[in-house]
Amino acid sequence: MNTLSDRSLRHARLRSLAQAQLSVSVGNAPPLPDASDALRVLFELASTPATAAKALALLHELQVHQVEVDLQDEELRQARAELERSLQRHVELFEYAPSGYLTLDRQLLIQELNPAAANLLRVERQVMVGRALVRYLVPDSVPLLRTVLFAVLEEGRVERTDLDLLDHNGGSRRVHVSARLDPAGGGYLLGMMERC
Repeated sequence: MNTLSDRSLRHARLRSLAQAQLSVSVGNAPPLPDASDALRVLFELASTPATAAKALALLHELQVHQVEVDLQDEELRQARAELERSLQRHVELFEYAPSGYLTLDRQLLIQELNPAAANLLRVERQVMVGRALVRYLVPDSVPLLRTVLFAVLEEGRVERTDLDLLDHNGGSRRVHVSARLDPAGGGYLLGMMERC
């Protein structure tokens, strides 16, 4: 598949060819602003024997350009369909993953989480967005989380640790956490799995 810069160069070449062809008009008038004017010029060129060959060449160029536009349109439709399939697959992977996944901003507020993460935290998923993750940790785990996330920020690599989550009955549950920088934002990605 062509790269974006190849497509840009091809588009620029096609554009300059089209502009050059449209600038060929009776009396050397400036390029015409719309398709009906371009067709009028083409008709005028075709009706004069001296310029009929130019009209045929212009018509051929327009036909070639139309076929190229149609092919590009089909490529774009296929690329969009592929992107939509890929997006749907990634959404499914996130939503149905057996491990908890969540994103945190720099203030450690939860931005996104999958159902497995909500299940680990023992809360409704909808109410979690915007809440601080530290509210669900045993107090001794809060500095450990901050240390790990600081290391992620400084080192730029994945860091792992075990944290203790608060339980509704006053106890705690240990989870293994992997953390890294969120490439889509300024926060963190966390993977979380309950320790057996």
